[in-house]
Amino acid sequence: MTDVQPHPMALDTLDFPEPNKPLPETSLAALWTHSLIQCKRLLTRWSRDTTTMIQAVLYPALTLLMFRVVLGDSISMATGQPAVYGQVPLIALIGAMFGSIVSAVGLKQERISGLLSRFWTMPTHRAAGLVGRMMAEAVRVLVTTIVIVAMGFALGFRFNEGILAAIGLILLPIVFGLGFAVMITFLATIAGDAPLVELVSILCTLLMFFNSGFVPVAAYPPWLQPVVAAQPMSCAVDAMKALALGGPTLTPILQTLAWSLGLVVIFLIPAIKGYRRASTSG
Repeated sequence: MTDVQPHPMALDTLDFPEPNKPLPETSLAALWTHSLIQCKRLLTRWSRDTTTMIQAVLYPALTLLMFRVVLGDSISMATGQPAVYGQVPLIALIGAMFGSIVSAVGLKQERISGLLSRFWTMPTHRAAGLVGRMMAEAVRVLVTTIVIVAMGFALGFRFNEGILAAIGLILLPIVFGLGFAVMITFLATIAGDAPLVELVSILCTLLMFFNSGFVPVAAYPPWLQPVVAAQPMSCAVDAMKALALGGPTLTPILQTLAWSLGLVVIFLIPAIKGYRRASTSG
């Protein structure tokens, strides 16, 4: 056996700074600092990945434009309201959901490649990986929503209820997206080689076609109307539509918060355990 000796020149060129402000691994300061680092890492990686950028930013805006080209004014003439006020919220929510699915597929790849395990061996806060991922999801949904609203403005969408309602409209997809992201993160960490995350996209496609964003709930068959009205996307679409166009806002907002917080309550602890298991067993 031949011992491999480090090259003296290589050691001379390595100049790692000594840590001067080490943070206790379990402190809140470490959680905040390390979560920001993880958030920045994910945002940087997503910004350099063409598929993620197309799926998360470009595709939703193009979908909104295709709705306008294909459907024209047919829905507006049938309902008496501009269809763009339902389509902008609908596409914003779709962007939040499908962007989380793409992110979850990336999480599975990080587990398989061993990247999560390498992070786990570093002196960082144990929750920083998951918290940083949720922070990155919030930024992604915010950017996607702003792009979609900008496209909506070009198609006639306007904020008719003032600046506070506009801020609420922008923030509501983030709340909705975080609830969905917690659920999809849990599925990504327990799926192993099973295509659970990919199967969720089928469910999302069904939700996309059966909600109040395309057409009013009254346009669906009577037996289907209660299901369409109660599903989470319809609640969020109705809330965002009311924030932009006017009308009852409290009930759909509370329903959206109930759905989103309910997903967090149900899946947060399993997601934490799944993330820990994926990090230690990769």
